[in-house]
Amino acid sequence: MTRKLIALWCLFLSVMGIAQLYKPIDTADYTQRKAFLIKFTGNNEATIKKIKSQYSGKTLSELSKIYKDFGTDFEKQVKNKDFIFKSDFETSIQSLIQRLKKNNPQVPQDLKILIAKDNTPNAYCLADGTFVINMGLYGWLNNEEEIAAVISHELGHKIEDHSFKTFLKIIEQDNLDKITVQNIKSTTEKRSQSQNQKAFDIFKNTIYKKGVERRQNEMQADSLGYVIFRNSDFKKGEYVNALQKLEDFDTISPRALKIETYKKLFDLPKQAFNDKWMKKEDFSLYNYNFYKEKLNKDSLSSHPEMSRRIDQLKKTFTELKTSVTPEKPSDLFVTLKKVARMEALPNYFHSEDYGLGIYAAMQFLQDEEEEKYYKSWLGKCFSKIYEARKNYNLNRYLDRIEPKNQSESYQQFLNFMWNLSLDEIKNIADFYKTNETIAKAN
Repeated sequence: MTRKLIALWCLFLSVMGIAQLYKPIDTADYTQRKAFLIKFTGNNEATIKKIKSQYSGKTLSELSKIYKDFGTDFEKQVKNKDFIFKSDFETSIQSLIQRLKKNNPQVPQDLKILIAKDNTPNAYCLADGTFVINMGLYGWLNNEEEIAAVISHELGHKIEDHSFKTFLKIIEQDNLDKITVQNIKSTTEKRSQSQNQKAFDIFKNTIYKKGVERRQNEMQADSLGYVIFRNSDFKKGEYVNALQKLEDFDTISPRALKIETYKKLFDLPKQAFNDKWMKKEDFSLYNYNFYKEKLNKDSLSSHPEMSRRIDQLKKTFTELKTSVTPEKPSDLFVTLKKVARMEALPNYFHSEDYGLGIYAAMQFLQDEEEEKYYKSWLGKCFSKIYEARKNYNLNRYLDRIEPKNQSESYQQFLNFMWNLSLDEIKNIADFYKTNETIAKAN
């Protein structure tokens, strides 16, 4: 959830200036989705068939299960319209990949592009060569060159086949751990404190080992990705610029929502603002990190600190020691950056992150942006929150407070949301839905 919260911040820094009458991207692309799924299913089955020709026993069964489960889950995502087809985003990415193929014969020739309705700046490549690009990359990075750098890094993972190798190591380590734990259990029927410690040590060492391997993979993908990037016609220093922007994403905190914003948005004609809504719960006596503190946090990190990755790149490739100013983005990139910004609320609504949708809408409205547009989404999200509260499943759509993992601003927001009664939520939803209807009529 922390990464989702930080993703909000990138949206608030994006460029402005798109019409209030903006309509979310149309996902009525049944024909394209059907064609993609047919090909994807065939490719996934071919991957499993290849695994069967190379492995046997438990390794075969575990690997086959991983790819079958992944295939099933990914098909559900496609059918759920989590991706968009035939967009200007795809055109932009295809152009970048063509440039990356220049002087890089190791880059797969049959890469397919999917744009995910996800606000986090991320990308990944599937076993069959399907490249998934999150819309959030365009909302966060400076230009096409930096997006090409992220793609190059992911190509490094793909070429080195890191995902498959990781699956193999996980299966191997899990089998070893099961044998070790079974031996501990067999020493006596009653588990002593020392045996509990031994079991915890196995768990701890396994996590540490996986963390080390993941960090090594990231470093390797950085280096190979840069070679691919350098061999193409991109400005070399932009590779580091992209990593530095992602470092900001990993470390920056969302801006605070002002108390005045709550009062402005929720002091309604038929429901006056109640200061009790802002009451905070005292979590000072809670210890959320009892087990986390027993583990070395650095060893648990799946991605090395970005500063370390950047330092390693500069050490390996001395030409990167000289910083460069980000290139001016193209007109197409600027347009896509605006679209990614306007798609933020539809994306949160689609993924059923209604609480985050309200939080984001309040941030945009605090900045006095596209008032009609964001107020309409405020009404839609509050309506869903009302339904969830009425059906006793609000936890599914609204976070609980976690002081160790959330900004003070977001904790205040969650206190506000949980303090609202069912009727109060309905009144807010009805008010903004009514205003949306009036706005459409005008």
